[in-house]
This record gives sequence, C-alpha cells and structure tokens, in this order.
Amino acid sequence: MTEKKLDVKQLNSLALAYMGDAVFDLHVRKHLLGLGTVRPNQLHNKAKKYVSAKAQAQIVYHFKEIEFLDDEELAVLRRGRNAKSGTVPKNTDVQTYRYSTAFEALVGYHYLLGNHERAQEIITKAISFIFEGEGGN
Repeated sequence: MTEKKLDVKQLNSLALAYMGDAVFDLHVRKHLLGLGTVRPNQLHNKAKKYVSAKAQAQIVYHFKEIEFLDDEELAVLRRGRNAKSGTVPKNTDVQTYRYSTAFEALVGYHYLLGNHERAQEIITKAISFIFEGEGGN
C-alpha cells in the first residue's frame, strides 16, 4: 500500500491535532525518562501534567503573551481552536479543550510539514513552561 502525499496546509485541523497529540506525547515521555522517572505509575501521573487540556491551553496563552508565534502559526492555532470535534470534553470546559486542540494542531502542522526544527523548538519551550510551572518536578 502506498501513502498519498499529504497537503498539510489543507488538512483538517483535527487531523493535525491527532498527529500533534502523538508527537507531543512522545516528547513528554522522553523528557520524563530523561529526568530519571521510570516507574510506570509515576510516568503516567507526571505526563498528565504536560498533556492535559489545561496545560496545553496554558501553553497557548503563554506563547501568545510572549509573542512566540508568527502569523502563520497563529492562523493554525485559530483553525485548531475553531475546529468542531463533535465530542464533549470530560474533565474540562469547552474553551480549554479547544485551545488544547489548537496547540496539538500547531505541533502536528509543523511535524507533518517536515519543519522538525521549529516543531522541536515549540515542544521544548512548551515542556520547559510546564516544567518550570511545576517547580521543576
């Protein structure tokens, strides 16, 4: 089976978020292992602090506040935030869930475009923001 070439700029925001979720989760796991966290329950509990909708929404607010993103990235965030998922968030409000989706869409966008350096920069800054907010734990 051959893969068809993706037109990332035309891809549905929820598809971008789907990819971004996986990419960000992988980096968070690598970060936690690098800190010396190895017990599965500890890993899961610490990872939740990074990958929760609340944390990801806070990352978006922070990035906007420090003007870290360019106009194209802000447009991807808007598309992700405005995407209608058809699911109701369980543990958060709709606005927080939408900003979380926007963050994941941004990560997925860069990853799928092959902008790995920028994706890494965004992910590293996001992880640092949450890590520092947790007091480095």
